[in-house]
Amino acid sequence: MSRRGLIQMSDDEVRAYLNASKTIILTSNGPGGYPHPMPMWFGIDQDGTIRMTTFRASQKVSNLKRDPRVSLLVESGEEYSELMGVVFYGKAEVIDDIDAVTKTLISASTRGQPPLTPEAREGMAKVMAKTASKRVCILLKPERVVSWDHRKLGGTY
Repeated sequence: MSRRGLIQMSDDEVRAYLNASKTIILTSNGPGGYPHPMPMWFGIDQDGTIRMTTFRASQKVSNLKRDPRVSLLVESGEEYSELMGVVFYGKAEVIDDIDAVTKTLISASTRGQPPLTPEAREGMAKVMAKTASKRVCILLKPERVVSWDHRKLGGTY
């Protein structure tokens, strides 16, 4: 097996890794053509769609309206033998809908935790209503996923 194959994460490993991570780096294409990386909190739908939210007037939204191609990165590790990460590639969709934004805010806030009761979800939605009205939702259905977990090498290179 190739070294690439040795360190690649399974779908279940990717999901577990993402559930243990708070921040993802969204890289869009800026107005001058330079990459524009920004840290984002995120949620994940059952179908693997990654959802984020940002303020409607942000540079990210302007970038995505001009060019929807993005990459998303989650990474960790201090030593080479500990390096882990996942990169997602695809075209982001900007959704200007308060219900989608509220769903995203709740998803990002509760990811990796037990499911909310309907009452708790309704309470969170009320608390988030003020900020949700100023935001849009960014969705990415990954077209390509690349992952690595150097711990699988057992310290050998």
